Amino acid sequence: MSQIRDVTDASFRADVLSSTRPVIVEYWAPWCGPCRQVAPVVEAIASDQAGQVDVVKVNTDENPEIVRAYGVLHVPTISLFSGGQVVRQVIGARSKSALLAEFADFI
Repeated sequence: MSQIRDVTDASFRADVLSSTRPVIVEYWAPWCGPCRQVAPVVEAIASDQAGQVDVVKVNTDENPEIVRAYGVLHVPTISLFSGGQVVRQVIGARSKSALLAEFADFI
């Protein structure tokens, strides 16, 4: 079972900005090859970090408000939110170890 929830323009504030835990947000699109490549990596992080960090996905084609608000120009973009703010952002597919290294100071 997936540890990752889909969030929308309507649920982003409650699911991400108001979270008491760090939140990894994967911005993706169905047509994006690198997004399909990084999906299992993000799923593994969600499983390994369950209870410590929340992991959510935002379909950029269906949620333009979030995309515009956070200036997401490329997919996949993976952002780490802490305290309702973006504290790290990675653009493009990365390995699990590379993403964990990027986010190590916050999760």
